[in-house]
Amino acid sequence: MKKLRLIVPMAALLAATGLAAQVLPVPAPPPPAGSVVILTGNALDGHGGSLRNARIGVTGGRITTLNAAPGGTVIDLRQFTVLPGWIDTHVHLDSHFDRNGRIATETEPPLEAAMGIAGAAWDTLMGGFTTVQSVGDPSEKPLRDAIRDRGFPGPRVLTSLAWIEGDSKTPREELIAAVRSRKAQGADLIKIFASSSQRVGATPTFTEEQLRILCDEAKAVGLRSMVHAYRSQVSAAARAGCREIEHATYATQADIDTAVAAGAFISPQVGLVVQNYLANKARYLGVGNYTEAGMATMDHDLHLDFEVCTMAVHTPNSKVVFSTDATAGAHGRNAEEFLGRVQHCAQSPMAALVSANAVAAEAIGMAGTLGKLAPGYEADIIALDGDPLKDLTAVRRVVFVMRGGVVYKWAGAAPVKR
Repeated sequence: MKKLRLIVPMAALLAATGLAAQVLPVPAPPPPAGSVVILTGNALDGHGGSLRNARIGVTGGRITTLNAAPGGTVIDLRQFTVLPGWIDTHVHLDSHFDRNGRIATETEPPLEAAMGIAGAAWDTLMGGFTTVQSVGDPSEKPLRDAIRDRGFPGPRVLTSLAWIEGDSKTPREELIAAVRSRKAQGADLIKIFASSSQRVGATPTFTEEQLRILCDEAKAVGLRSMVHAYRSQVSAAARAGCREIEHATYATQADIDTAVAAGAFISPQVGLVVQNYLANKARYLGVGNYTEAGMATMDHDLHLDFEVCTMAVHTPNSKVVFSTDATAGAHGRNAEEFLGRVQHCAQSPMAALVSANAVAAEAIGMAGTLGKLAPGYEADIIALDGDPLKDLTAVRRVVFVMRGGVVYKWAGAAPVKR
């Protein structure tokens, strides 16, 4: 695996610098030929159920059966807990530390930036996350395309490209044009800033009517919407018909109720992003709105993140989806959010895990292909050393990662031909 780890960033480097099409003008390689049988003892199906002694058959990158006949290549995972690959609906793969250990900026040389993005993607995959939604920077598009089309190792990537921001004076025509522009550029979803950063006050930016224009236009062009929102902007975004609402800090129970009634996915973060900022504060300070005052606000108000997450988790019919907002220093440690959800929001371990499988798959519009161990679903399969329902720290011990039928990590014995 060490050699693979060296190769992956270089492959993604070619993609991110626009060289992949010149160097490798070939389609993505298919999954390994022939059938694969994964032997399991304890498995979680991704929808809240458990499987005992399933024999997962994989052919052509998809799960074909849970009762496979002997034959083909056998991978024995019976001593581990098997479950669908996790989905993180909010990361920032473009965010990484530069050669000096500081948060990278636009002045970083393009080749080094590409290496940073590739490294973030690889670390995320090794952490058990086989699909991520990265929101957003245009630099993520080449890596997404290289992973999807040319077989570069990494998680399946969906990207919003650059987010949309403005203020209450931004005219309707500009809002519509911004959505259409993202669509033309190849975005998978639309990311909208309805509030300023928490580090500078978390104040409203767009009006509810502007949010309705943006989210309606996203639907019209066939894209999902995600809204960065604090305070009452949570309910404004929900009433405007926006699909996924991020953060929700400072929201009230009434705001959460409005989001639930609208069927929106609620996406709080409690286990990783703020803790990572504080742990790496010296590496962020002095860039953009990363100031001592801004960091102090996040630290002081972290308990309010816990409170809104708790409200959301315990509101009947809520759709609380897994997301981390992972930035530099957090990639590959996304699973810490599971621990945060259970510790700080009183969510059950099973519900926390399902939020990164079935709930997340629904949130990103891929409920029929991802997030479940079942015939017809993508063979995105991971294994943990331990049972997370008994010891949630097992989420930190990912020993096996398969995405699309391709094995990227396996800490056990080599597969055996039968």
